[in-house]
Amino acid sequence: MPYLDHHESRLYYEVHGSGSPVVLLHGVGGNHASWFYQVAAWRADFKVILVDARGFGKSTDAELAGRAEFTNDLVAVLDALDLQRVSFVAQSMGAGTAIDFACRYPDRVASLLIADSLVGITLPESIAVEMAKVQSATRDLSQAERVLGRTHLANSPAMTQLYLQIAGFNRYTFKTLVGVQPSYTPEQIAATGVRIGFLVGEEDVLFPPKIVAEMCKHFDGAELMTLANAGHSAYFEAPDQFNTRVANWLQFQE
Repeated sequence: MPYLDHHESRLYYEVHGSGSPVVLLHGVGGNHASWFYQVAAWRADFKVILVDARGFGKSTDAELAGRAEFTNDLVAVLDALDLQRVSFVAQSMGAGTAIDFACRYPDRVASLLIADSLVGITLPESIAVEMAKVQSATRDLSQAERVLGRTHLANSPAMTQLYLQIAGFNRYTFKTLVGVQPSYTPEQIAATGVRIGFLVGEEDVLFPPKIVAEMCKHFDGAELMTLANAGHSAYFEAPDQFNTRVANWLQFQE
């Protein structure tokens, strides 16, 4: 099995297909198993790398470091695979790791697609105020209501159950996750020269499209993709839309 021993923990990863390397970084409700739609769609055109963050999926967290070691773990996996330059598709929590990696190692990042997230970005005051309101309004929602949009919840009860079962293999939840990652201002991120894109589901209650669109304006040349009938987990809820639009965005750079 593809494990890497790093310090006292074991990191799980998978590699599928061939082509330009694309690393998929999951959110707090996900792990490597969450990306089955993307693996099937992209492995003919990309080398798809899945990495379980420590404490998620099959990766352990013996040191109880949590987020504090996510980026260092990622460096270790990419070095072990001899991948010097990759693109990232980073969902929710995963964006914090991808942004930290890009700011520390900009020459190793071809492009960064931030999906349903502003994690890792130091928000301008006006956006921070709006996000505080969102966090207050969503505090008491169930896990399914937080991460899946109303369309998916109404029409796909079996897939909703699958999402929750996949999340059940994680040690951590959004309430128990430990560790701290740095955040970076838009100016610091832009200074890396890394190509940036944003994607958001139009029904995302955690990072509403209006707020993501406002944040996108702070990045010159950044593309914003909005997916219909999808919430916070657009990759899972609207996979055909997600796979086509993200693949086209990734290939545009080539």
